[in-house]
Amino acid sequence: MKRLTLAFTAAAAAFSSPALAADLSFVGNFADGNDVQLFNFVVGAPSTVTLRSWSYAGGVNAQGATIDRGGFDPILALFDGNGFQIGQNDDDQTGTVAADAVTGEQFDVFLQRVLGPGNYTVSIQAYSNFAIGPNLSDGFEGDGSLTDVTGDVRNNNWAFDILGVESATQVGSVPEASTWAMMIMGIGFVGFTMRRKAAQVMSPNVA
Repeated sequence: MKRLTLAFTAAAAAFSSPALAADLSFVGNFADGNDVQLFNFVVGAPSTVTLRSWSYAGGVNAQGATIDRGGFDPILALFDGNGFQIGQNDDDQTGTVAADAVTGEQFDVFLQRVLGPGNYTVSIQAYSNFAIGPNLSDGFEGDGSLTDVTGDVRNNNWAFDILGVESATQVGSVPEASTWAMMIMGIGFVGFTMRRKAAQVMSPNVA
């Protein structure tokens, strides 16, 4: 009986122990300044999560890869599991990121937030294509550019780290705000047409 109790206790401890935090790095590029890249990540236990880019000024990411400078000025937006915006960051305000060798600007993003267990989504986009909010489904402003505010023409590369999470996955992008609005209008029109046809079937014209 004692042996069974010890085995049960060990098993319970294994299942109750928090998942190990992981540091994950992603790289890619945009087709144009209005692209939006999304990442889903999971927080297993309350922890400080760090979201940061490397591509504007360059540097060495969490996986030890050297990232060249020259990428566009990025923005990030953070959403909870219900798609509600809980944070947005344009330029690092902490002085953590490096200054670009050409412009002298610290335009890489850096956001640290204590997050509870759950699922989250973070987006990266080019300045000034901000998330409209308050929900991810509200889309983005659609005025991003690969040329930064200093007039320096940048390339389309991005490099992004998600640190202190259980897992993270790069997923698809969302439409621009105008495209999103057209999609909603289209869905509404289809719904209206279907309701109208259903009403005609239920109440046919009598000759």
